[in-house]
Amino acid sequence: MSNPLLQRLTQHLEQREVSGTRRRLTLPATGLVDFASNDYLGLARSPELRAAMQEALTETDVLGSTGARLLTGNSAAAEALEQRIAAFHHAEAALLFNSGYAANLGFFSAVPRRDDVILYDEASHASVKDGIRASFATAYSFRHNDAADLRRLLAKSVTATGALFVAVEAVYSMGGDACPLVEFASACQEHGAHLVVDEAHSLGVYGPQGEGLVTALGLDAQVLARIVTFGKALGGQGAAVVGPAVLHDYLLNFSRPFIYTTALPAVTIAALQAGYKLLPSLAEARTRLFHLSAYAQSQLATVTQVQVPAESRVILPLRLPHFSPIQVRALAAAVQAAGFDVRAIVPPTVPAGQQCLRVIVHSYNSETEIDDLVVALRQACEVCV
Repeated sequence: MSNPLLQRLTQHLEQREVSGTRRRLTLPATGLVDFASNDYLGLARSPELRAAMQEALTETDVLGSTGARLLTGNSAAAEALEQRIAAFHHAEAALLFNSGYAANLGFFSAVPRRDDVILYDEASHASVKDGIRASFATAYSFRHNDAADLRRLLAKSVTATGALFVAVEAVYSMGGDACPLVEFASACQEHGAHLVVDEAHSLGVYGPQGEGLVTALGLDAQVLARIVTFGKALGGQGAAVVGPAVLHDYLLNFSRPFIYTTALPAVTIAALQAGYKLLPSLAEARTRLFHLSAYAQSQLATVTQVQVPAESRVILPLRLPHFSPIQVRALAAAVQAAGFDVRAIVPPTVPAGQQCLRVIVHSYNSETEIDDLVVALRQACEVCV
């Protein structure tokens, strides 16, 4: 290969290959018990969502989006969905984005400005960090879920000329642990900071109707903005930024990921309407989800080779600090060969030393499936050590 650029790209890939951290696309597993997807409540498999999508296809002459929302891509259905989302989350307005990544990027690159300060949890999603990098604000990370460290930075960061933002996730995707939102909200109020909460993994799972952790804790009025993502428990695609009406209008005018993105198509809008309609009726599924999560946590803790964080819920990272990334991938492959879909999470997705098998529990799993997973995991660990 004579092209120096292609040589450089190849070298980087080879380094990843040697370390066991090279990423590859894989087709969805078939015939395996699902302990890997984000479909916590089974809505992605829902006949009601399927019917809503099919009905939408028969009711519209236009299958595609046709353009950005500000041009030809807007619709009465999209605006009605935004109104439903805002009301569901007890907010003034909601603005649709095409993904949670785009929503976080769109908020943080547009709202914080020069002279502003952003404090963010060190475990924040890549989309939050990329949005922060795209802003002109000054940013500092604080230790994960550490209220004392947040308060220390808040006291140092108060400025007379700019705004102060605190960015957290309600539930963290790699650890399954919840943010101490009550304490964080109190700290933000004391220092005049604006709290921004990513509810990607708490929408549908927490709250009396699945509104998320902010509503479950009664903090609606203390949070500036929530990013709600539809590709997890809601079983769909896209996201929305939920908050004051002026925030909706500001993002519509200044958020480049919104302005320059083709709109969501009618079939997706219909599926999201159906998902939000179904969420309040899924209280029994949410109760079962947390029961199974606790059961899985107790059973997986009996496998001596793995470490299961006590604070994790639903998303259970089985930490393997003494396994190399190559060994973790081999362990995942062995468990998959036994019939269970679990996935290896290795650096750089997580910091070195936090490599793990991530087990995700769903309301449609069973205790028997969990028991069988534990047996398969114990056997695989004996082979892969």
